Amino acid sequence: MQTRALHVALLAILVLCPAAYAEMETLTVVAPTPVDAGRAPTDAQPAIQITTREIIEQQRSASIADLLNSVAANVTVNEAQGNPLQADLQYRGFVASPLLGLPQGLAVYMDGVRINEPFGDTVNWSLIPQAALRSILLMPGSNPLYGLNTLGGAIAVQTRTGLDGNRADLEVATGSFGRRTLAVSAGGASGAWHGFAAVEQFDDDGWRDFSPSHSDSVFMRGGWSGADTRLNLSLSRAETNLIGNGAAPVELLALDRSAVYTTPDQAENRLRQATLWGEHSVSDRWLLRGNAYLRHSDVDSLNGDDSDFEPCDDDPAFICEGEGDVAEDLSGTPIPAIDRFIGATVNRTATAQKGAGFGVESLWHVAGGRGTFILGFARDKADIRFIAGTELGTLDANRSATGGGVYLGEAVTNLTTDVSNSSAYAAFSIPFGDAVVMHAAGRFNRTDVVLRDQLGTALNGDHAFSRFNPSLGFTWQASNALAFFASYAESNRAPSPVELTCADEDDPCRLPNAFLADPPLSDVVARTAESGLSFTTDVFRLRVSAFRTINDDDILFISAGALTNEGFFDNVGRTRREGLELVAAGGNETLRWSLGYAWLDATFDDSFTVASANHPRAIDGEVDVASGDRIPLVPRTTAKATLTWDIDPVSVSLGLRHSGGIHYRGDEANLLGEFGSVTLASLRGEWRLHRHVTLTLDVDNLLDREFESFGVFGEADEVLGDAFGNPEFRTPGAPRTVYAGVRLSL
Repeated sequence: MQTRALHVALLAILVLCPAAYAEMETLTVVAPTPVDAGRAPTDAQPAIQITTREIIEQQRSASIADLLNSVAANVTVNEAQGNPLQADLQYRGFVASPLLGLPQGLAVYMDGVRINEPFGDTVNWSLIPQAALRSILLMPGSNPLYGLNTLGGAIAVQTRTGLDGNRADLEVATGSFGRRTLAVSAGGASGAWHGFAAVEQFDDDGWRDFSPSHSDSVFMRGGWSGADTRLNLSLSRAETNLIGNGAAPVELLALDRSAVYTTPDQAENRLRQATLWGEHSVSDRWLLRGNAYLRHSDVDSLNGDDSDFEPCDDDPAFICEGEGDVAEDLSGTPIPAIDRFIGATVNRTATAQKGAGFGVESLWHVAGGRGTFILGFARDKADIRFIAGTELGTLDANRSATGGGVYLGEAVTNLTTDVSNSSAYAAFSIPFGDAVVMHAAGRFNRTDVVLRDQLGTALNGDHAFSRFNPSLGFTWQASNALAFFASYAESNRAPSPVELTCADEDDPCRLPNAFLADPPLSDVVARTAESGLSFTTDVFRLRVSAFRTINDDDILFISAGALTNEGFFDNVGRTRREGLELVAAGGNETLRWSLGYAWLDATFDDSFTVASANHPRAIDGEVDVASGDRIPLVPRTTAKATLTWDIDPVSVSLGLRHSGGIHYRGDEANLLGEFGSVTLASLRGEWRLHRHVTLTLDVDNLLDREFESFGVFGEADEVLGDAFGNPEFRTPGAPRTVYAGVRLSL
């Protein structure tokens, strides 16, 4: 209570602080929507955090998740896989992750196209080329205009065009643990035509054992701009091969922090996407715009794990899983207990997703051109094929799994899914006088999910979810420098196909290796209230906001053993996330600084029982979660600060990032202590040898701190022996890394 009172007092002091009032300018606002490609004015939405091209170039991060973790307030990452391109991004306690099974709560758009994958709403950060990015908008709250999954917010990525200026860049870098990066980009305009292209490549041997990664991408965008009409066509291609070997027993990490438990854990992603965007001014007060896209995404995974299959107690000549029935192969034949089938499982999946969609909207300028009214419609459809199987095998001396050639009949899945989303929305911004603007919006979402089991009928299902989500907000521009804002908004998330096919508590499944019949799930509904202020001068910027988000019928994966991914999805009731954010920046051309602080209380509001078989304090494999227990892996406090000196020809930026302690996944009851609290330092340096040549130096984890941002429970002694009895597993963060490069600009 004292901590919460302190934050409320801090907000009150900042709200009541004196400001230099000046003659007020007339406000003109435009409601942000996905179709306008993320071009949202800051005066209409003061709480939006914008990462500009300048920041992207300065940070030189491995991925967008890594970038936002460095610069955006209230953003953290959980390195569940231990791979720099596969992090789970958390914003206000809501996640956008490349991993199936997590309750995705953020919508991600690229040039107005939603890129959450349709099968599990996942986000593959590795497929987004940073060389092609112009800006990233992080929009808080349950914004209904951004459709499904905006429970905690939306991320709108906007790419560069030839209209950004005639420029060509080549940047190469190399450094610790075999990392090699290449980025080439060029763009320009001639008359009404413009074009841009970027090529990016990333190679990394990995600082942990057996953990190499590779990604490459090509992005092209061309357009034409007339007096009243603009058209843009973009083409994307990306491929990645990522090894992320995840959490390891804490006792093993104490001996060697680069060690892995079992291997490999491989994900191969392939993306092809075409996006067409257009805008036409019918008159000075009437604008039509829209987009259409085709997207083809393939994800293949191979996971080597330990195994619970061993000779049966009743008949040692055959294999059983624990005390269960005799395991059978694809033909229904009992599997014999021979060495090459004991000790490991090799789990393979293949997910092919073909999507298409469009969005159209009409915008009218009203109230003398100072307000707007928008009507829009969007439609998305995806055809999905998911195939999975589990092969029995062995672990070698390096704990690498090798298949023995026999697949478990009960673990084979062959599923087709059709997912369609249709929505209609309206939004308006109306000024009252010269200082106050009201924002209101509403969106109706309809989601249909059709599941067809290709091996029988057990997974068949037809599901429909629909809801209308409203929002209402006000902005008061008290002076040229000071603005106050307040809003209320709702959004929903329909259960994804992966959740609907794994929702039976009486027969838990292994993600993503097997699915079961689908008891119905309810969609998740989020309601966010937020208020705050922004204060801006030529040399200083400040934003303070307080928020509360309540989720009803939140869907969680109820774990029955984290390392075997066994469990089921269920609506567990209400969860709550409330907090305070403070963002400030200032300085001059020589010395600049920025500060971001967030306090976040993310808790369960309802009591329930969760299966956590390896929890050291579980009773009969279960723990009781009480109202008020904190949501795992979400830190209560985060802080980020940067200080940049720019004295030509040298620029040096020192960054500090603090993250508070977190609870293990599987410890939703908070029975064990926190771990993972850490403060990390980084360094970014540039030396401009020539106006066309710049040398770069990047140092991450400058002080070489040991830290972890992810933890689960497992049975280490099953593989490592009785000396490893601690069930706690963590993913270690990278040690000090140093990268040097050169950028050529024309």
